[in-house]
Amino acid sequence: MQYVLCRNGGPLFIVLSPSNPDPMYRQVTDQITDAIAAGDLKPNDKLPSIREMAEALKVSAITIKRAYLDLEYEGFILTRAGLGSFVAEIDRESLRTRKLGELRQELARILRTGAKFGISADDVVRLIREAEEE
Repeated sequence: MQYVLCRNGGPLFIVLSPSNPDPMYRQVTDQITDAIAAGDLKPNDKLPSIREMAEALKVSAITIKRAYLDLEYEGFILTRAGLGSFVAEIDRESLRTRKLGELRQELARILRTGAKFGISADDVVRLIREAEEE
């Protein structure tokens, strides 16, 4: 399922996968956050209404409402009664710092898992370098 957003900015594709372990609302939240971080969605770009997005993605309006509430709580969007939801002005450095923290947590999880199989941090670094070259 995908939705193409063409309001005020370039196209945005949201793809929801039932095989993804993340709940649908989180998939929407993550993809909109990534589009904002990448600059595909710019400050003041208008997002589709909850109903429009839900219909386009063929999911419940409750799913999209949850995604929009999370995005607003995290400071990525602003909702104005009667006007809709808009991309907020984002401090790129704080966004970078936050993403580094998420990556640090994920790497710690990878290292713990690897250690159970005799995979060292040096092995993981080597894998990262190999992946970077691809």
